[in-house]
Amino acid sequence: MSVVWTIFKREFASFFATPVAYIFILIFLVMSGVFTFMFGGFYERGQADLLSFFNFHPWLYLFLVPAIAMRTWSEERKTGSIELLMTLPVNTMQIVLGKFFAAWAILGLCLMLTGGLWLSVNFLGDPDNGIIAAAYIGSWLMSGAFLAVGQCMSATTRNQVVAFILAAVFSFMLVLAGSAIITTLFQSWASNAVLDTISALSFLSHFENMAKGVLSLEDVLFYVLSICAWLYASYLIISQKKAN
Repeated sequence: MSVVWTIFKREFASFFATPVAYIFILIFLVMSGVFTFMFGGFYERGQADLLSFFNFHPWLYLFLVPAIAMRTWSEERKTGSIELLMTLPVNTMQIVLGKFFAAWAILGLCLMLTGGLWLSVNFLGDPDNGIIAAAYIGSWLMSGAFLAVGQCMSATTRNQVVAFILAAVFSFMLVLAGSAIITTLFQSWASNAVLDTISALSFLSHFENMAKGVLSLEDVLFYVLSICAWLYASYLIISQKKAN
């Protein structure tokens, strides 16, 4: 665990060694405000909740998370530092976890900095803070799933732009997995079991429950298992490239 912590600190510090983290946080806060107040009708709804804030998170993460994940492995491969990293007496999975937790902490920091909205809602009305807390937890878990997808795509190429596009495409498919568009494409030939399986993979449908304050074990496990699966895929890809 100490190795993971060491890699975590190295990666977390590297985000702030360049303008990357600052720009990402700024864009996240600005876009969150735009979606909440301009498109979500925060004041017009007349309700003391943050649904207008959380409803846009899947779409916000769809483009922002791949942007922070694309450098995770692509940059290491492009600069050649991955060869040095792989020669260290550490397990590949420890490196994968250290990198993931560092980027996930940045996403957690972004969410923490939106706490002003939570305070505003409490000042303007009497919201159910349990629902808001559950939505924050759900949003962070969902961001971790998006991040794991992005890191896996980053492990496949040294080109950051390609890594971004791949992550955005795969994430988009996972967001829409349970939508009518995808269901229509498969219903002509797929069985109900296949359709149910595809729908169950939707990041959007699992988060919708959490945004409403329903923090069920099924939804939490979905995101945890999704993170584990994509991180393990990253581990396999990096191990294969290391062997070659």
